[in-house]
Formats: sequence, structure tokens, C-alpha cells
Amino acid sequence: MIVHPESPMEVVDAADSSGSTDHIRKAVQAAEPGQTFAIGTEINMVNRLAAEHPEHTIFCLDPVICPCSTMYRIHPGYLAWVLEELVAGRVINQVSVSDSVAQEASVALERMLAAVPKK
Repeated sequence: MIVHPESPMEVVDAADSSGSTDHIRKAVQAAEPGQTFAIGTEINMVNRLAAEHPEHTIFCLDPVICPCSTMYRIHPGYLAWVLEELVAGRVINQVSVSDSVAQEASVALERMLAAVPKK
């Protein structure tokens, strides 16, 4: 079982491994053929990994819906709408957090961006 670290702590503690989306992707990619993966992350990623790696058995940890169930809503149409609104000078769906949360989130984002391969 491999999960995102944002999963509930009892799930992370019970998992064989936890890590970023890239960590999950690399674990599946590096595994010997015939491995089985129960993955706790967004359902579309699980489905994509299963399609890209037919040599493995891959399924979503939650049989109903995975913990990041709303991530699929982030798609080009919504992104275009938000960007068009910004160009028009309107900020929509703004999220505000405390300074301490913002600081920790900045560290997490910086780590994720540092892991992105440079082209």
C-alpha cells in the first residue's frame, strides 16, 4: 500500500510507503512485473498508472473514491476560467490561510518544485 502523506495519519502509518505523486509514480515504475499496488491518491492518477503499467495490478485504496476526490475538478476548462478572470482583474476562489500555515505550505511547494526535473 502506497499513499500520499496528506492521507489521514492512521492510513499513512499503516501504509508500506508514503510520498508525493512523483514518489508513487516512481515506485510503480521501478517495481518488478507482477506487483500489486493499493494506492491512496486521486482516482484519475490511479487509473492512469494502471493503464500505463498493465504488468502490475493497481487499484485505488478506497473502493468507493480516493482521498483526493476533488482533484479531478482541476482541468483546463476551470484553469482557463480562473485565468480569464485574473486578466479581467477579478480574483475568484481565493483561499486565505494563517501566516503559519502559509509558511509551511511554502516549504512544501518549494520542495515539490525543487524535485521537478529541469529541462
